[in-house]
Amino acid sequence: MTSHNTETPVSNFLRTIIENDLSAERFQGKRWAGVPGPAKIQEQGPKDSARIRTRFPPEPNGYLHIGHAKSIIINFGLARDYGGVCHLRFDDTNPEKEDQEYVDSIKDSVKWLGFDWKNEEKNYNNLYFASDYFDYMYEFAIALIKSGDAYIDEQSPEEMRQNRGTLTEPGTDSPYRNRPIEESLKLFQEMREGKHPNGSMALRAKINMQSPNINLRDPVIYRIRHAEHHRTGNKWPIYPMYTYAHPIEDALEGITHSICTLEFEDQRPFYDWLLEKLVELGLLKQPLPKQYEFSRLKVKHIVTSKRKLLQLVTEGLVNGWDDPRMPTLVGLRRRGYTPTALRLFIERLGVSKSDSNIDYSELEQALRDVLDPVAPRAVAVLDPIKLVITNLPENHEEACFATINPHNPELGKREFPLTRELWIERDDFQEVPQKKYFRLFPGNMVRLKYAYVVKCTGCIKNDQGEVTEVHVEYIPDTKSGTPGSDSVKVKGNITWVSTKYATSATVNLYDRLFTDPSPDSGNKNFLDYLNPNSLKQVSAWLEPGLDLTPGNQWQFERLGYFIVDPDSTPEKPILNRSVTLRDTWV
Repeated sequence: MTSHNTETPVSNFLRTIIENDLSAERFQGKRWAGVPGPAKIQEQGPKDSARIRTRFPPEPNGYLHIGHAKSIIINFGLARDYGGVCHLRFDDTNPEKEDQEYVDSIKDSVKWLGFDWKNEEKNYNNLYFASDYFDYMYEFAIALIKSGDAYIDEQSPEEMRQNRGTLTEPGTDSPYRNRPIEESLKLFQEMREGKHPNGSMALRAKINMQSPNINLRDPVIYRIRHAEHHRTGNKWPIYPMYTYAHPIEDALEGITHSICTLEFEDQRPFYDWLLEKLVELGLLKQPLPKQYEFSRLKVKHIVTSKRKLLQLVTEGLVNGWDDPRMPTLVGLRRRGYTPTALRLFIERLGVSKSDSNIDYSELEQALRDVLDPVAPRAVAVLDPIKLVITNLPENHEEACFATINPHNPELGKREFPLTRELWIERDDFQEVPQKKYFRLFPGNMVRLKYAYVVKCTGCIKNDQGEVTEVHVEYIPDTKSGTPGSDSVKVKGNITWVSTKYATSATVNLYDRLFTDPSPDSGNKNFLDYLNPNSLKQVSAWLEPGLDLTPGNQWQFERLGYFIVDPDSTPEKPILNRSVTLRDTWV
């Protein structure tokens, strides 16, 4: 198994930015941007004295995936490393798609990855929701209308799109762009009171319809949505757009470094415009947060679009959000990925602005590198065929021993019985061996690992010509660990379990969900590339005595790393293969 160097330095331009800001004391003494006047927002603010303040702001409209893990690890990790704090903030501005189920799942995933937004010892809890600020966002919007920096547009959404222009053509001013301020104020109040239907009008910032940046062509900042919100109920028939909401949230929470992915880079000019405008109006204070972008995590053979992941779930193409083939954190967790492995994977990639498509094998290797030193060893047989040691008596039982983990000898040894009849892997026998095949075939000798050297004497077949039993004779004085055990030299070593004492279990063998490295690129229909072999379920035999409590993990020798599934019971054990011992995809 290839071992990757975990000590190689990786680039992270964000560290340079933070270190420069700390040296310049850009945020010295900054605790809370605040709002002059309203005391409530001051009371809600963070009470800690962090040197820097970052945030992770997911929308609660689905389960987090591996791409979110990168953002969590970067934001919480940088805050930890520089004596700061990271806020968990839910961007709940889109009520139709959001649910408390997703809020709970996101909290659980952040904690599972090893991070927290609160500290009881220091008496702070940096958990926030966009909906915490709806009143202030509304007040700010009114101020923007009064200053002539926002107006109510009654064009249809389609008309707005048409008049927005293109990357090469400027936009066209709305016929409502210069309507009187009092008229916009009145209509906005009516929107707030629920007097207008969805899509009939919207509040737009008044910036520049000729701007080369489309995001500055009078973006919509409020739209009408007659929908029940999972926290505020039916209080609000209007909701702020994310691009309007999140810079305000950052400023009110005293965020110093607003770190997001590259798709928000074109939105940064509006982010800065809005905050600077609110400072001009006396609604926010300097220093303002700064937005910085890094490249998204793209891993081959997966999709991370929430819409597409939801489609996989709703159409029954996977077994829920936590299906071990899914790139969701709950799916990876069920498959056997550990927080340490995901952190190692992300840390190895570094942080940059350059897009790259990471091979899935890099994710798998991180898990191998984390589990190899700590996972206890055991033996399992996934495709069993019976092996009979014909020169042992039928009632023969003999103890064999093996180390629990070769990297940690102080853990001791495990004990299991050798009996006359064993289960071995079907591919450990070939009646007519292929070239360079060193395992069992008539006349050949192999070692039963931790036991004796045996010589194959033949096999038994059923009426269909299928091999049902392999017969061998053991060679005395060759038992592993005894004097002279290596007197008979063999090239093959095979694993086994006793048919009398082995534990039966269902084992799920998982592989990549898609056959194409980029299943959703271009005009592809990602469903056309579903891997029909992404799940194979087998009836296996396990080494006796294993503690099959859900969540326990082993390296099954020669096979890979496996974890006990949450649905497993003592009567019906279920295990999932996390990863093979080496990359066998090609």
